[in-house]
Parts: sequence; C-alpha cells; structure tokens
Amino acid sequence: MHKPVKVERKDIYFKPDKKRVLARFFFLGDDRTIKVLKRILALSESERKEVFGQVLRSYTKRHRSIVNIFERNFERVSHLLEKVPFPKDRLSQLDKLLIGSYFTMEYSIESAALFNPSIVEHPDQTELFKGEKRVILSFRATGEGHVSSIVFRAGTLDVNNNIHIDYIGNLLDKPIQVKNHRYHKESFLKKMNELHAEPTEVKMKLEQKLTATFTYEELKRYIDEVRQDSEENLENITFLQQALWLASSHYEMTFSLDTSISERVIFPIADTEKRGIEDARFVQFKDEKGETIYYATYTAYDGFSILPKLLTTKDFYHFKVKPIYGEIANKGAALFPRKINGRYAMLCRIDGENNYIAYSNNINIWQETAIRIQQPEYAYEYVQIGNCGSPIETKYGWLILTHAVGPMREYVLGAALLDLDNPHVEIGRLHSPLMTPNDEEREGYVPNVIYSCGALVHNDTLILPYAMSDYASTYATINLEELLLAILNPERYQ
Repeated sequence: MHKPVKVERKDIYFKPDKKRVLARFFFLGDDRTIKVLKRILALSESERKEVFGQVLRSYTKRHRSIVNIFERNFERVSHLLEKVPFPKDRLSQLDKLLIGSYFTMEYSIESAALFNPSIVEHPDQTELFKGEKRVILSFRATGEGHVSSIVFRAGTLDVNNNIHIDYIGNLLDKPIQVKNHRYHKESFLKKMNELHAEPTEVKMKLEQKLTATFTYEELKRYIDEVRQDSEENLENITFLQQALWLASSHYEMTFSLDTSISERVIFPIADTEKRGIEDARFVQFKDEKGETIYYATYTAYDGFSILPKLLTTKDFYHFKVKPIYGEIANKGAALFPRKINGRYAMLCRIDGENNYIAYSNNINIWQETAIRIQQPEYAYEYVQIGNCGSPIETKYGWLILTHAVGPMREYVLGAALLDLDNPHVEIGRLHSPLMTPNDEEREGYVPNVIYSCGALVHNDTLILPYAMSDYASTYATINLEELLLAILNPERYQ
C-alpha cells in the first residue's frame, strides 16, 4: 500500500510587519534639493529650532541614533549649498541636522511581504539544553515599490522541533558601507568583455588608464576622465555606467555591536541592487580545516538586469559582498556546504527550466560548463524545476529540496538525492510532490506558491521553512529517514 511522506506543518507564522521601518536617504534631484535648501535657510533661527524639535519628538523613539542618520544625509546634499549659495561653515549643528531630516524618509521594509526563508545554525551554540539548537532564519522582506532586502530572525529549536523566536527588535539598523575592494585589471576587463565583447574607442581608453590594481574611487576618476575625452553617445554612456555598476558590486558592511540580529537589515546598497536583493540562500560552509564560514548566494536586481552575488560572514555582524562570474550567473544558485573532491560545487538553473551543477576552484568565478542533473520528468515538474537551497549531506547522499511548477503555475516542493562523491549523478527523486499548497497557503500575493531557500536537520528531522504565496512564511518538519527512504523507494510513496 502506497503512503505519502508525513509532513507536520507548524502553526508558527512569520508575517510582514508594517511597523518595522528603516530611515533611508530621500533625494529629490539637484534642482528640487536646492529649492528645499533655500526654503530651510530662509527660516529664522527660532523657527528652525521649533521645526527640529518637532522632528526629534516624533522620531527619536522610532530609530537607533536618528541624529547620526541626519548627519549622514546632510553630508549627501551639502555639496549643493554652493549653488544656493550658502557657506557650509556658517551652519550650526542644529541647521545641519534639520537639513538632514528633510532628506530622510521612513521605509517600511516588510509592509508587502516576508517570504522565501532559509535557515542555518547560529554561530553561538552555548548554554543550550540537550536536544536544542540555536538557529538564524533569513527572509526576503519586500516593501513599497517592491524593493527587497534581507532580514533575520534568531530562535531556538527545542527537543520537539518547535522553534522559539527571540525578541524581535524594532530599532532597525543599516550597515556602515565601506567600498575598499581592490580590483585587478585583468579580471575586471574580462568581466567587462562579457558585457561588451565588441572593441570600442571608449573601451580602449579606459583599459589604458586602468592600473594593474585599482580601487572603486580610482575607477570613478578614470571613468570621469574618459567621459570628458569621449563622444557623448548612448553606447559610450552605457559602457561607462556598466563599468561603474560592476565595480560597485564589491563592498563590505558592518553592523553595530549593540544591534540584535532581527534589527540588522541588508538593504540594497550598490547600483546593481537598487531594485532589490532577492532570495538569499544561506549555507553553513566547512572548509578543509574544519572552520565555519557562512555564505549566501542572492540575486541583485537593478530594474533591468540581474547579477548573482555572494555574501560572506562569520558572525552576522560583518559581511563581504562580491559578484559571481560565469555561466551560472542566473537566479537560484545554491552552494554545497563543503568542497567536493577538492572543488567548490554549486546548484544552479541556467536555462530557467532544469537543474544544473557547476564546479570551480574559485568560489565566485565559475567558468566551466555546468552539468544538467535534473529535468522535468513527472507531471508536477513539467513547467520547470529548481532548487530550494543548499544540499544537505546525509548517509545516503546529498539531499536536495526542489521547487517544481506544474498545472495552473502551482509551485510545489519536491526532493531528490545526489551521489555523495559525484553529485552530478542523481540517485533518486520523489515521483510525487513532498508538499503542495493547502487552502491557507495558496492565498497571497502570488497564489498557489510554496517556496523555500534552505533547510537544516535537527534531531534527525528535516526543519523546512517555506513561504506561502509570496506573502508570509512558516515551517514544517519531516522525519529525515522516512524522506530518504521515500526518495530511494519512490514506488512505495506516491
């Protein structure tokens, strides 16, 4: 008698919270900014004090160090004071903060959705009872204008696989951005050639100016010099913009030590990300020395094109970001949690329809041709198949969770096993979906969709967080041994 794999859906939900707001820069363009500056500076000293006092009363309790935010945003428009004109050195500290407040806005990062979760072990596993595990969940948070960012929740899984979420703070904090990456001319030009293969005069001029290594600020100067010395046409403008766009993809960021993890927001910083950061797949990676590092692959979107990126951290305070180059440069890349035969391995979907695997000696450069490992085979997969996060190592093989699309564009979850030593070889797959949207899960921003960006094993149980119709998230638990046997003997589990 056939029986389905038992899935226990939990009644814990992660829903968008419109009260979680971030203070971000509000820019009106140079001309309107100059007009606003003139109006502010026309106020009397007492009027400025009164207006700023109202701002402080309304917003100091809603943000961490709101004064520092005003200072930063004042500096971002201060260069326009010379066009007012008004000497910057005549401004009092209160004047600067007042001006900064006019160019600050609140953004509700989760007002639209909190979805596509992943889960990893927390770096701190101290002071726990037997059978407990501290975890970090990441989510794609979406607000006004459908701009996405990465947010976190921390919690503890108990012996019964129930998750207890830590206090969720509301004083959200953006990181301090430091563009201190040093670029190598050869690799930078190689990537530019992928974007613009044809030789052009402006391309040759920039190549001549580039030194063997250079910083982001140096590149900006080179580009300005080339722009002044070149014809102003669409082709040249596009090339120079993309050169700067590519360089802005490398950066580091650090959060304040007094923030809880739920208050840290990875909001779009680089030009490549200005329309959103999508579907981060976090994985706890063990290197050859047994040391742990956390990686996340995600998709950056600028409104026109996508760029896969790699996020790196050891402590979830300090992060490094760099682009991923090569054939896998598409959505849905998921890194294996360790090297395979001395090489990095990545699941990817380069054609929007099938699952592939790629190997590389360099974690962010993938030049070898990817190998197709899965294609739609069963009715629930006929439209497309993709991964739901990084593979999980088991005694039978690499467990991969998949999303698949079938009739009515319904997204369901499946599972498969890959060979441990040769993961480009599939050794089993469920013939029927592991999970399909139930009546509650199928209603949302995008109906009939359940989706995950990563799971883990706790107490011999698969802990599977997943999104419900691109609106909110929850999680389910599945006995690991039962799932693995079902994959290896699919005819018994339909």
